[in-house]
Amino acid sequence: MDFVSLIWLFFVISSLQPVIRQRMLDMARQRLLQQLEQKRKSRVIVLIHRQETLSLLGFPLVRYINIEDSEAVLRAIKMTDNDVPIDLILHTPGGLVLAAEQIALALRKHPAKVTVFVPHYAMSGGTLIALAADQIVMDENAVLGPVDPQLGQHPAASILKVLERKPIAEIDDETLIMADIAEKAIRQVKRTVSELLQDKMPAEKADQLATTLASGTWTHDYPITVTEAQGLGLPVSTDMPAEIYQIMALYPQTAQRRPSVEYIPAPRTRN
Repeated sequence: MDFVSLIWLFFVISSLQPVIRQRMLDMARQRLLQQLEQKRKSRVIVLIHRQETLSLLGFPLVRYINIEDSEAVLRAIKMTDNDVPIDLILHTPGGLVLAAEQIALALRKHPAKVTVFVPHYAMSGGTLIALAADQIVMDENAVLGPVDPQLGQHPAASILKVLERKPIAEIDDETLIMADIAEKAIRQVKRTVSELLQDKMPAEKADQLATTLASGTWTHDYPITVTEAQGLGLPVSTDMPAEIYQIMALYPQTAQRRPSVEYIPAPRTRN
């Protein structure tokens, strides 16, 4: 084999390496999901969002819950018998209210037990989905978040504050229209949250919690810790299976030139 042929062979192998690596990663994910399903006798669904990088331009592309996600989760639920529990591994900053509500309502209707695992965070729409579960399992340092709707760049609750603090004559028509939409959005999300919580607590407490989570009590990125979530009356535990962390490791962030965090990936004891 001459030098030119070696060069071509090198380029062919280099071009196939990412494909092979991705295929091996997919197979490892499937094996681990199957092991967890066999162990828990359940259907395991993974909804994990990572920041991705466009292959040519290198710009970061942040992923959120979208209609494609809801369609895929709904298909998985549809393919699950009524007596089979569902385990949903959730790691997301949130996303479309429509998609999150579809997933949450479908999980609530499932007759068997539904468990949502939050290894790191499930904010906004992710929290809305978690509220549909019979049990929420969080890492000790994981967080949930408020579900108050956002209109463009502004929280719906903050838009309504304008009506309280300024005379109507001094408010432009566009702001009034946005305030009307904001009021409807908050009312709709509160109704959904109340519906999701009805089976877990008295109706009055469910309505109070829905108001707390959906009415702008906190900023949209406020971290609701395990202790605070339990204090709110949510069915939260910290009994996280080790397989959940192993699965998360198989959904790595897109590789960069220099990792932001580095450590030797092995347990450490004093000895």
